Amino acid sequence: MPSENINEISFTSEIRVRFTETDPLGIVWHGNYIQYFEDGREAFGREHGISYLEQKANGYTSPIVSSCCEHKLPLRYGDVATIKTTYIPSRAAKMIFKYRIFDPKGRLVCLGETIQVFLNEKGELVLTKPDFFANWLEKMEL
Repeated sequence: MPSENINEISFTSEIRVRFTETDPLGIVWHGNYIQYFEDGREAFGREHGISYLEQKANGYTSPIVSSCCEHKLPLRYGDVATIKTTYIPSRAAKMIFKYRIFDPKGRLVCLGETIQVFLNEKGELVLTKPDFFANWLEKMEL
């Protein structure tokens, strides 16, 4: 596992597990963890000025091209989980996020990663960092 980059930035947010997110066993259905990653990523974006709305205002979208999720322990209905979302710097024109989800006792429940690329208004893949993203990286000292 690579060593942590000093310039990585994170944001920690919380979600409460809803009844509709659980399966007949009373635990969170595995597919919902990807949604929790999205919740963490959106909270990160709002906090650090790189939200989907800001990307769209600059003429870009950033679809996910890869996601992975590793389950350790279950969450249950009513649990308040903590999502730590960390931006991982890359030389390429993409955004990499790592996630750690913790249960109310602070135990690691799930970890994962997503990779997003940039598309312009025509839906074309952008191979160089868009100006707004390069400016954000500079502002964040990444």
